[in-house]
Amino acid sequence: MSETNSLKIMVTGAGKEIPLPLLNEDIQYENRRNLKMKKVVKFGGSSLASAEQFRKVGEIIHAEKERRYVVPSAPGKRYSGDTKVTDMLYDCYNSASANGDISGKIKAIQARYQEIIDGLGLELSLDEQFAEIKEKFEEGVGSDYAASRGEFLNGIVMAAYLGYEFVDAAEVIRFDEDGVFDSETTNDLMRARLETAECAVIPGFYGAMPDGSIKTFSRGGSDITGSIVARAVHADLYENWTDVSGFLVTDPHIVPNPETIETITYRELRELSYMGATVLHADAIFPLRQEGIPINIKNTNRPQDPGTLIVESTCRQPKFTITGVAGKKGFCAINIEKDQMNSEIGFGRKVLQVFEENGISFEHVPSGIDTFTVIVHQSEFMEKEQRVISGLHRAVHPDTLDLESDLALIAVVGRGMRAQRGTAARIFAALSHTHINVKMIDQGSSELNIIIGVRNEDFENAVKAIYDIFVLTHL
Repeated sequence: MSETNSLKIMVTGAGKEIPLPLLNEDIQYENRRNLKMKKVVKFGGSSLASAEQFRKVGEIIHAEKERRYVVPSAPGKRYSGDTKVTDMLYDCYNSASANGDISGKIKAIQARYQEIIDGLGLELSLDEQFAEIKEKFEEGVGSDYAASRGEFLNGIVMAAYLGYEFVDAAEVIRFDEDGVFDSETTNDLMRARLETAECAVIPGFYGAMPDGSIKTFSRGGSDITGSIVARAVHADLYENWTDVSGFLVTDPHIVPNPETIETITYRELRELSYMGATVLHADAIFPLRQEGIPINIKNTNRPQDPGTLIVESTCRQPKFTITGVAGKKGFCAINIEKDQMNSEIGFGRKVLQVFEENGISFEHVPSGIDTFTVIVHQSEFMEKEQRVISGLHRAVHPDTLDLESDLALIAVVGRGMRAQRGTAARIFAALSHTHINVKMIDQGSSELNIIIGVRNEDFENAVKAIYDIFVLTHL
């Protein structure tokens, strides 16, 4: 093909022009689209705890021009025993609320940022911002404002270091009058604001109420901010950088050096997050599901690791039959038995209404022909147990009713279980071999997860047994 029938474009990071043949208009369009690829990157507190960590982050961002929108958390711990900046801010605000002198605490927080600024060699002063923070703390502006300042200040430092535009999250993230996140208003504001920003830093964790006052998400909410930004700019990928190389198959405090999950679906992640697996804030999934945007969990300290890719759906076969194992302790079971219960219309509704009236949410409701069990958090139930028992007797007149406490629930999750026969049998075999009695088993119709109930004292051994049979022995 002649030179006149080729298109010269600058490939990102290549440093030279590469001729590409003009095969058709679709290929030309695809080439131009690739040059405008957008990645949103969020960095956790441990990734931004010091100037050294900031430099690592800067290298990661500048390694790919597609990383155009950055969401920072507040500085985390620099070492074991250190204090997170957010906790320092809470402590400072509490002192101000008690009419204490906060000058020393403000100086300590400012020193944390100054250490980063000096270490990066930046000509940047935060004196004006800290003067305003001190004034507002003493005025009693509110704990949400106090907590948000860690991300706000780190965003200013990050923008100065990268040479990116700073966009205050209070301008573009909205909550309604009841404090509920307003996703559509936020999406409109964020999209309009970032259309004019080729590269920008947007602090995580907070937004604003209709009156302009600061409102925060729950702890870990910077993950949510990252997903909001990714949705607004129609990102091709949302990278969530932390201090681990992706999701692990199970808790490393229980199983030493567990395998990393290569690819996980939104639904699998939701199941594991609900049962205690952490790395990504559970609510961060929802804005991305609306756009089908994948998430890549990456390690700031090991950027070469592939991490974990989170997707809506995939044809990729999982490495193991299960994707992950997670669980929690501290549940109890209310076992209700009544002859011919299955023929009594409204029986289940009457039982659950008693729990609703007492403000108790249920976890699972396994049932049989004459039995109905409600699994709840023990801490929520204990103070109201006698009221619930009395209410159940009045509502459904059971033949017998007994309680079983100190239970743990374990979720075995994996899209690979659908194609494998005998998954439940292998779980039972593994637990039986370890002399663990299964108190309850519940499987959803999706065949995506199996919930197992065991005694609290058997929890860790049960997780190990399940991991061993599916991962170590690869059955």
